[in-house]
Amino acid sequence: MRHMITFDRDNIRFTNRIVGIAYDGDRVLLHRAVTDDFWAMPGGRAELLETAAETLRREMGEEMNETVEVERLVWIAENFFEFNGRAHHEIGFYFLMHLPDNSPVRQKAEPFYGQEGDLRIIFEWFPVETLEQVYLFPTFLRTGLKNLPASTVHIVHRDSKEESAHP
Repeated sequence: MRHMITFDRDNIRFTNRIVGIAYDGDRVLLHRAVTDDFWAMPGGRAELLETAAETLRREMGEEMNETVEVERLVWIAENFFEFNGRAHHEIGFYFLMHLPDNSPVRQKAEPFYGQEGDLRIIFEWFPVETLEQVYLFPTFLRTGLKNLPASTVHIVHRDSKEESAHP
């Protein structure tokens, strides 16, 4: 039995999310559920007694059938937002990760599909320079992915309705 670090209280959901930042030249990898109209960074929910790096490797194996190298922690983000009528409080650990040089994922020019349980996921490479026009959450990523900080940065981020609008 899996023990995800997610819980609900009233109309609030808390999640511990582990995120991977993968670049291929001037492109960055994003994903979304086929049922969503917005993009996010690949990753998933941590499990109890699992390190963040273990979570990221597990999630990339499950969702993309890919082995990744976890390099360094870029951001710790306290992210607050609303989704599907529910308030969310998310603690996100954003890691720079690397796909193997011979990874078939690197060769993809078109969107490709992965799976998370019963949910089909679309993965796609986006040019970093276009991210301000991409419906990407959390919104700090639209500019933050252009120039990663040299050391870990703590972010407290709230996506307001104005920021959340389609770019």
